[in-house]
Amino acid sequence: METLVIVPTYNEKENIAEIVGTVLRLGSGVEILVIDDASPDGTGPIVDSLAAANPRVHVLHRPGKLGLGSAYIAGFKWALANTDARFVFEMDADFSHDPSAIPQFLEAAKEADLVIGSRYLKGVTVVNWPLGRLILSYGANVYTRLVTGLPLRDATGGFKCFRREVLERLPLDVIRSDGYSFQIEVNYIAWKQGFRIAEIPILFVDRRVGISKMSKKIVWEAAFMVWRIRFMNPRRWK
Repeated sequence: METLVIVPTYNEKENIAEIVGTVLRLGSGVEILVIDDASPDGTGPIVDSLAAANPRVHVLHRPGKLGLGSAYIAGFKWALANTDARFVFEMDADFSHDPSAIPQFLEAAKEADLVIGSRYLKGVTVVNWPLGRLILSYGANVYTRLVTGLPLRDATGGFKCFRREVLERLPLDVIRSDGYSFQIEVNYIAWKQGFRIAEIPILFVDRRVGISKMSKKIVWEAAFMVWRIRFMNPRRWK
């Protein structure tokens, strides 16, 4: 395995089979790990059937809706313990992140340790979002840069490629953030540890089907969490 794509799911039965198939068609060196939080719509059994039919599909079942950040932490730990993948991706299950962009991330990763797909690197490359949500997201990133100093246009984006070495250095048992703030915290720690971070432009298209998981709680958590991140004690990362 060269590349592992981690995809958290909660009620994604309309999307999951297609997203898995699209990722696998990228080549034999790419595998996928689906982390399902006991989706009541039956996403888990669908993934189980896909995994039974193809050894490049892996599934991690969790007992309930435990949050996006903890899902990725579980996925990172699984990747480090069970694979020798050189590159590990975060990606949404709803096609807002286009799997066909993965080769572009891998190309950028030749010169970077963490590659972030940016919605705001070359203007605004977001499709089908309400204006209010776009303003909220863009403003959150301006706010994050001002508070933390992170030199990123899109610190809250969730389409990312990590070199294995970055995951090995992340203090996975210390990170407690979720949603937007999880992405900010991970980026900040990697940046402060001296890893090379690159942004590449992506086209972000709002989900085809299903219901967005965004909530006011996630937004407010991010607003307050950036201050905690700004004053983190690096000794906790050892």
